[in-house]
Formats: sequence, C-alpha cells, structure tokens
Amino acid sequence: MVIVTEDLSKYFNDFAAVNGINIEVAEREIFGFLGPNGAGKTTTIKMLCTLMRPSEGRAEVAGYDISKNPFLVRKNIGLVFQEPTLDENLTAYENLYFHGMIYGLTGKKLRHRIEEVMALSSLWNRRDDLVKTFSGGMKRRLEISRGLIHFPVLLFLDEPTVGLDPQTRMHVWEYIKQMREELGVSVFMTTHYMDEAEHCDRISIIDQGDIIACDSPFNLKRSLKGELIKIHTSDKMNLGRLLEDKLGLNPQIMAEGIVLEVENAEAMLPRIVNFVDLSSVKQISFEKPTLDDVFIKFTGKAIREEEGSSQDFWKERVSMHRRSK
Repeated sequence: MVIVTEDLSKYFNDFAAVNGINIEVAEREIFGFLGPNGAGKTTTIKMLCTLMRPSEGRAEVAGYDISKNPFLVRKNIGLVFQEPTLDENLTAYENLYFHGMIYGLTGKKLRHRIEEVMALSSLWNRRDDLVKTFSGGMKRRLEISRGLIHFPVLLFLDEPTVGLDPQTRMHVWEYIKQMREELGVSVFMTTHYMDEAEHCDRISIIDQGDIIACDSPFNLKRSLKGELIKIHTSDKMNLGRLLEDKLGLNPQIMAEGIVLEVENAEAMLPRIVNFVDLSSVKQISFEKPTLDDVFIKFTGKAIREEEGSSQDFWKERVSMHRRSK
C-alpha cells in the first residue's frame, strides 16, 4: 500500500475538519476523494503531504510515517495544487529544470527526465515557449509533468481539472491514465466532479470530515438497487409522507423535490401518479443510478448544493458550529 491511515484527524479548535478517517491506497491505483468544497479533501491531502500536522491518528505514505519521516515522504511524492503555481515568465523547460534541481537532479539525468515527462504530456515541441502563452489545459499538463520530475511513487492531484472546459478535462484525464500505465505511479486525487470520479479505480465519498462510503464507481452505483424516480415538486413534504404511508416507499427529500428508489420504475410510476397533485409538479423522470444519486443517498444532498469557495464554506461551518454551542 502507498497510503495507509489510522483514525487520521484534524481539528481547528474543537471543530473536526477531518474526523478519524481510515483509508488505504494500493500501488498503481487511481484513488479519488469525492466531496463538496469544505468536506475535508484538501485538509486530508495537506496532512498526507506533510504540509499540515494531524491532530490525532497516524498515516504512512510511500512506506514512511508522515509525522516521524516527513522528509522521506516528500521525497517520494509529487503534488499538484488546486491553484496554479507555475512561473509564467519562464519557459516550460525552465519550469521543469528548476523543479528538478530542487530535488537534486542534475546533468544528463535531469535533461532525460524532462524530455520523458514532456513527451508523455505532448508538450516537448513547446518546451522553449513561455508558460504565459499556454492554454489552461497545457498548463495543467505541465504542472502534472513537474510533479513527476523527481520519480515519485505517488502523485497527489488536488482538483486537477477545476476551471477547465469538458474537452480539455478529457485530455487531462487521458494523460493521467497514460502516465499511470507508462510510469507505474499511483494517484490520489480530489474532485467534486461526478463524471471525473468515474475515472478512478476506487472512490471515497467524504462529507463534513467523515468518510461515508468507499468502493469502485460500479459497486457504489450498484448499491442503489433498481431504478430511481425523481419528482420535482413544490409539495415535496406532503407527497413524501403520502407515498410512504400509501405505497410503503422511502422518499428522500431534496431541495427540488423527492427521489424514490424502486425495483421497477415503469411499473411503480402509474401507482405514484395516483397520489400526485400534478399542479405542483414541474417534472417526473426515472433513470438508472449515477454517482450523483450515490452521493445523494449517502449524504442527503446534491454536491452542487455545497458549491462556492471553500473559504466561504469553512467560515459558514465554523459560524454554525459556534452558534450551536
């Protein structure tokens, strides 16, 4: 295993940002942390990368204890931050050369490694161009290449495609998968994009500092048996109680209406309609479960309801915590 945690926690005063999580990441695995802004994803990465000391618990990364051997942990990991950190007034080659020197690479070994990672990211032909002339996707691929320059066994990617258009995100993911296959590196990534999480071998859903589910995307979706009926209605509370009483269903109340998990949506839908005030309904639909639905099942909310800056989100959560005391 390249990552093992035991009850890893981080508190700010008495507020649990990360609350005793236990995870394992295997060699060559792409492991995803899925959750809204403020769920504890970046805090977990900072602890695992030795940028923040845990309050409780322990973790081993690349075989080294993050508290006892932080230098050896850093030597064996690569890290791509959520915010851009490239020097845009240097060329692509110069950015990688400078980073390699920091890790003690020099001469022919460094030059060969730069050529290797830039060829993998399809940037070798742009090596002498200033980074400020690059597109967002090219900059992201260059940052990932920089994280690989010192031969790490594990690469941390914090929201690797945030702010990129769908097509560019797809290209970045092609690069990440190719990088895993050709270099054998393990990947620990965070995201709040459901479609992006589908690329992972396994996903941990984290919400409010707790891990509430962990499995492959396929198994997580299979945990929702049957099909889902979604009713967008302004009368969600009354309708939910009615369907529970009359049909024995277990409605999940959402911001826009209710979600019902049933074995056969086509057979159940006519029975449901008998109890629906159609004047209060905007839309009724049924579909196979998605990761969005998995997240809703385990957290009781859609991930988009939590969007906004993580800084604002943390301020609001701390404020709510203080008001409840």
